[in-house]
Order: sequence, then structure tokens, then C-alpha cells
Amino acid sequence: MNIDTRIKFRHLVCFLEVARQGSLARASDQLAISQPALSKTLKELETLLETQLFVRSKSGAALTEAGVAFLRFAGPSVQSLREGVNSLRSGEHEPVTARLGVLSTVESLLVPEVVRRLHERHPALIVSVMTGPSAYLLSQLRVGELDLVVGRMTDSPQIQGLTFEHLYSESMTLVVRRDHPLLEGKLRRESLENYPMVLPLAGTTIRKFADSLFVQCGISPPRQRLETLSLTLSRRYVQCSDAIWIAPFDAVQQDLHAGELHELELGIREPGGSVGICSNPALPLSRAAQWCVDVLQEVGKAYGQTEHP
Repeated sequence: MNIDTRIKFRHLVCFLEVARQGSLARASDQLAISQPALSKTLKELETLLETQLFVRSKSGAALTEAGVAFLRFAGPSVQSLREGVNSLRSGEHEPVTARLGVLSTVESLLVPEVVRRLHERHPALIVSVMTGPSAYLLSQLRVGELDLVVGRMTDSPQIQGLTFEHLYSESMTLVVRRDHPLLEGKLRRESLENYPMVLPLAGTTIRKFADSLFVQCGISPPRQRLETLSLTLSRRYVQCSDAIWIAPFDAVQQDLHAGELHELELGIREPGGSVGICSNPALPLSRAAQWCVDVLQEVGKAYGQTEHP
């Protein structure tokens, strides 16, 4: 089917915003247009495409199977057009923006080092970082709202159709505050069950690696648990309590070097999975995004050789 020249940019923008918000009311607020005008624009697009893109109900607007298929291409197309317009407007010294989705496992050590190197080399670069659960970040990558997502590889359905490039493998470790009772004398694995535990959220990829440690140690998770992806909360809670934190090694490496946290030596260490870069193959990388990929590969290679910056 040939592309109907009556399909306008406004049709695509309205479609993407409703898909993002899951609601005509919220989408109309974001776009600063009336809901009837938005509904009319969507109806025009569905007529031109000869298919229904959304199922509308009192709870909102959900994509149909055809809508999901169209979303895969509409988001990157709009973003590519925006990049093209910006490339004509941008001079050599005008700011360009790289939009990164960053998972909590890499926000403490990897990403700050990457941003530092980027700013050393590109004086007019803006690095915009969005954090959150992997499913949300990957959905934003799919519709062109992010250039890259950096973090642990996920088995979430949202990764389908996206490209993942391995950077390095990150292990998990158990850490406690200094002067913790478990640091006195010989450590017995069964003693871990007597203290509160800090774990990643249930259902996340990183939680599976944390649970694997319990299996390897032959112990049960304690009844008292703090489940969170917040590194700030995890770190502060462990420092002011007797809790044990099953943490990504990157997240606590600097704390260990500074003596603020101490690693529990169990004789085993869970490999923890692959950290890498997710990109959308349907969307050409912007100049700024390619700079980020180059530096991520550079730092990731050093991590793989245990030459952590």
C-alpha cells in the first residue's frame, strides 16, 4: 500500500501521545488541544489507514494489534524527522542532546564516568538522563523518546524488536555497614537469616540473580525485607541498620573502597548478568547518541578488563 499523502505530522504526533498516555484526556492536556479535536485527528488517521488503532473505553484508550504494529514505525519516523530538522538548525557550537534511559544498576559508577568523558570531548553536549523500571524505559525507547537505554539485560517482552549490545558482566555481592555484627568472627551462612535484607524489587531481572544467591547459599530469605531499586535508599538504610544488602558490585564499589561498606565473604559470588546498551534499530542514531555509544563501549571495555575508572 502506498503512503497516503493526506497523513500529516499532526496525525502521528497525536497517535504517539495517546499511545504514550493511554488516555485521550491526558494526551489532549499534553498536546494543549481539545479532546474533541484530538479524537477527530485520530479518527482521520484510522480512516486513512483503514484500520482501528485504539480500543476506547471508560478506563482509557488501549492499542489494538494494528496500533502496536503502527507504533513500531511511527515513533522512530517522527523522531527521525525531528533529528533532520534539528541537524539543519544546529551549528557546530550549538547544544545537541543525547537522551539516555539509565537503570539503577549503572547510575552510580558507569554513567557518571561516561558523562564525564563525554563532556571533556564535546563542550556543547547536553546529556538528558531518565531513570525508572526497565519496562518503562524500553517503551520510551520504542516510541523514540529515548536514544538509548543502558543497564542490565532484561527478559522483558518489551525488549523484543530492540537491539542489545553487551558491554560487560556485573556480579552481585552482599554488603553491610562497618562494625556490623557479622564482621566479628567466622561468618556462618545461616546467620544471614537473622538480619533484615535489602533486595531488588520482585519480578525484576536483577532480583532473579539476587534470589540465586539464596539457593547457592542454601538459606531462606529473611522475613524482614526492604525491596527497592533505589540505590540511595538502599545505601542509607544499610548504613544506619544491621541490614544486609544484595547489591550490584558497581553500585557499592566506591563505598567498599572508602570503607563505608564491607563485603561479606561467602566464598561465592553470583555472576549477575550482562550490562549493555539497548537501541532501536528502526531509528537511526543521532550524532550525540553515537558519541554516547562510543564512550560506553570504551568504558565497558575497561570494566571487562577490571580496569574500573
